[in-house]
Amino acid sequence: MARHKGLVLAGGSGTRLYPITMGLSKQLIPVYDKPMIYYPISVLMLADIREIAIITTPEDQAQFRRALGDGSQWGLQFTFIEQPAPEGLAQAYLLAESFLAGAPSVMVLGDNIFFGHGLPELLAQATAREQGGTVFGYRVADAERYGVVDFDAAGQARSIVEKPSHPPSPFAVTGLYVLDGTAPRRARDVRPSPRGELEITDLLQMYLDEGSLQVQRMGRGYAWLDTGTHASLLDAGNFVRTLTERQGQQVGCPEEIAWHKGWIDACALRARAERFRKNDYGVYLRGLLGEDADSG
Repeated sequence: MARHKGLVLAGGSGTRLYPITMGLSKQLIPVYDKPMIYYPISVLMLADIREIAIITTPEDQAQFRRALGDGSQWGLQFTFIEQPAPEGLAQAYLLAESFLAGAPSVMVLGDNIFFGHGLPELLAQATAREQGGTVFGYRVADAERYGVVDFDAAGQARSIVEKPSHPPSPFAVTGLYVLDGTAPRRARDVRPSPRGELEITDLLQMYLDEGSLQVQRMGRGYAWLDTGTHASLLDAGNFVRTLTERQGQQVGCPEEIAWHKGWIDACALRARAERFRKNDYGVYLRGLLGEDADSG
């Protein structure tokens, strides 16, 4: 079975978060104690993906390279791809076609946060399918803000409607897409929408029309947060802080995932802990090694 590659779409101008994002990419602003992009990268790591393309604007790419390096500190390999202009989510598959080289992919939006105990298993189910694709439906109170799944009487998805004034269901499609190696070829057939973008819903509809798209519902045990507004950004930070302080466990910690998967050794983890020795993040990494913050 072909190994999936990862895509993080971290482009866009972030105008909804102005003035914060006038000098900083949206996906690098903090969600509590980590840059936002750590969270989607962690999702890909939980799916056992180690080759990841970060798709960014030309002017922001240097920021991402400085913040993320080449990925080796987490046992990963990063490729940076420029998105000259934000022309829709489906454009990511065109930009990443040579990187994917026919491989299936998991794409996650750079401003989405996912949390849930069964997330690795949910991802494993999706990546085990060799053909077609899987997206994830999440129940929301304000479905008109999202792409919404329209189910038939048997509970099977028949269409995905973008920002409907009268949502056919309360299930929004999250910013997490597992698609087979045909996605770039299909994306070439997507025509710009009235707002001038290559819509991901049109790409997904191609899979739906041939019966090869699965909509997996995320139940009550999962949290899906997007951070596109000032209020939702604050909510996400408070969510992560509450979990971190209440449970004493990190959320979206690439070092921890890499360590548990055996992608980095104790020496590499200790080096990361030392880099963050002046804050609680470094203390936490030391704790993974069974060391306290004062030990050498």
